[in-house]
Formats: sequence, structure tokens, C-alpha cells
Amino acid sequence: MASSEVASSAKAKYLQIADDLAAQISSGTLAAGAAVPSEADLMERYGVASGTVRKAVAELRTTQLIETHHGRGSFVRSRPPVQRKSSDRFRRSHRKAGKAAYLAEAEQSGGKPSVNVLFIGPTEAPPEIAERLGIAAGTQVLARKRRYFRDGVPTEEATSYLPWDVVKDIPETFAENPGGGGIYARLEDHGHVLAEFTETVRARLATKAEASALALSPGSPVIHLIRNATTSADRVVEVCDTIMAADQFVLDYRFPAGD
Repeated sequence: MASSEVASSAKAKYLQIADDLAAQISSGTLAAGAAVPSEADLMERYGVASGTVRKAVAELRTTQLIETHHGRGSFVRSRPPVQRKSSDRFRRSHRKAGKAAYLAEAEQSGGKPSVNVLFIGPTEAPPEIAERLGIAAGTQVLARKRRYFRDGVPTEEATSYLPWDVVKDIPETFAENPGGGGIYARLEDHGHVLAEFTETVRARLATKAEASALALSPGSPVIHLIRNATTSADRVVEVCDTIMAADQFVLDYRFPAGD
């Protein structure tokens, strides 16, 4: 058999396995939240090599029918991705109502949200962060690093960097819980009125450390989002560097079409 025919046959086989599993998910034979048969089980059932099984599982991940958690295996998705509406999530009215953006969004998607604070304290500003803040690289800033969960599964990790001269007189920004509305509300309480948020978004493969932190399979895609929070005085008072599990989020943007 020619090499092209072998490749075509292998592709057809992993797609057949993916289609079979997709049909089981659609019919409810594999229910929401159920474990997908192990790699060894699928190899025996279909008489194929491990590489073919892995491609089939990757195909199901791509179509968001299953999710894979490092060290636990693959499971049928039981909830829709978080709908992250950037045009709405940072409204001042939400801050005044004491709403935290991620927690509200995760609840709306049907999940139980939670957050772990990993670090709060002084650190040296990395070069890209320093440039965004308009300070020299290595300048002391306040870092706030958090990991967010939905139904106990980690979905994103975010680190906020704030200028030291801005936060040194705002003690709440050093607390695990800065109060209703979060750090943006505390900044505004102290006269730093927020006027604009800008976000830079790119997709890439997770690093080994990111895959471990978010319980992802090696080589899983992530969304890398960096946000500037700018005041009415045209000063960036926070840069938030966020890594998000790509299959857990839908990014929804709205912007004017005028000149």
C-alpha cells in the first residue's frame, strides 16, 4: 500500500472513532460528565495504535464535546463555555453593585465559581508590563495573582500589576478580598476614575507550567489576554496578564462602527 493510502486510512480510522464517540455522546450513552473510555480501552476496542486514539480524542476536544484534565483523563463536557462579554463586564454599575466579573459570568453559564489567591505583594515589573504602565522595567509594583475555578476545575490564571505609588495608600488592594467591586472599585474610591479598558488577545499553546496550573493536556491551546485599565487622567493604573483555557471561554466584543 502506498504511503499516501496508509495516511488516508489512518485518518479515516481516527475520524471513525471520533464519530462513534460523538454519536454515543449525542445519544446519551456517554452522559454529560461521564469519563471517556481510557486510551487502552479504545486501542483494544478498535484495534488501533495509541497515536490513532489520541488523534480521535483530540478531534473531540476540538469540537468541544469533551474536556481533558491533566492526571484525571477525558470527560464529556457538562457545561457551556463562559461567555465573556468584554463590552459589559467592566461597567461601573457592576462595580457599584459589588459584582466580580468572573464570578458573575461563571454563574450565568451554570457553573459554581471560586477563586484562589496565589500571591499578593511587591514585585519587579516585567519589561512588557512596565512598558504598558509607563515605568522602567524592574520598578516595584504590586502584583495580585489569582487562579479561577468553575465546578472545581481551574479555568484561568490572572496577575494584576498596579503602580506602587497608586496602591501604597489603598490598603484594600493588599487584601485577599478587596471588597465589593474588587480593586477597580477601590481605585475609583480613591479618585482614580477609570475611563477605558484595552485588551490584547492572542491564542497559543500552553507552556508546561500553564498546562499544569490549569490541568490541561500538553499542547492544549490557551488564550493569552493582557488588559490595560486607563483613568480619565490618561494613566494606566493596572495591567492584568491572564491565561485562559481556550475551550472554557467564548470572548464576546462589541464596538462602534462609526468614524
